[in-house]
Amino acid sequence: MQDKPDTAAPGQPDGQDEVEASKAPLIEHLIELRQRLIHALIGVGVGFVICFAFATQIYNLLVWPYQVARGPGQKIEMIYTAPHEFFFTKLKLALFGAVFLAFPIIAYQIYKFVAPGLYKNEKEAFRPYLLWTFLLFIAGALVVYFIVMPLAMIFFLSMEQTGGQVEIHLQARVSEYLSLIMTLILGFGIMFQLPVVLSLLAQAGIVTGQQLRDFRRYAIVGITGVAAVLSPPDPFSMIAMALPTILLYEAGIWRVDWVEKQRAAKAAADQAAAG
Repeated sequence: MQDKPDTAAPGQPDGQDEVEASKAPLIEHLIELRQRLIHALIGVGVGFVICFAFATQIYNLLVWPYQVARGPGQKIEMIYTAPHEFFFTKLKLALFGAVFLAFPIIAYQIYKFVAPGLYKNEKEAFRPYLLWTFLLFIAGALVVYFIVMPLAMIFFLSMEQTGGQVEIHLQARVSEYLSLIMTLILGFGIMFQLPVVLSLLAQAGIVTGQQLRDFRRYAIVGITGVAAVLSPPDPFSMIAMALPTILLYEAGIWRVDWVEKQRAAKAAADQAAAG
């Protein structure tokens, strides 16, 4: 049998060499990813130690909406029904706070990992989204802390029965209260990312401002439905979640219009330079 002729062009690696050559960039990317993950985990670890050291104070701070709902001067009593429950609650709280504190480090590591594959204009467009993601998440958390959670606790406390043959009082468990407020913060934080998501879709050319305007009525219905699922089962909390999100949808439309104007201006400038 004759040997199969070598079809590789002069100076080009054969099939085996091409496979070996492709391994090098992949290994380099994996090493870079591992390094970025290590830096992010170190940031989370430092934040975890700090938050766990002050876990009791942080938890007492999170109980403030409950105190507002109870009224001034009222003593707050909370319980835990297993010996380890409050300890694990502190661990969960410390991890939640650590991710929150380390978010700028995590975002920076994500940026440093993807930046080498971006053009200069793409890097400039990508940076503001990292900042706005964090700021909008904080805005959602503040809405929960100062508005939604006090209203929700007022609603839940209104169900207590006093003065009759059967008295029913709320004795909140430390773990369940933390789970409630953490769920609300995460829910609002995600919902408040709407302008960022819409802007990214506009940058990719997937949506336009006019499409968002035509879809507005369906978006309002969808936002209200999601708010009904994520918020506590009272109308005040649902409205407190749905109304800001609808306003953020309108802000997203404005942002998409701005992106389209910027793209049109750049295209006109490129055409004028080419002409």
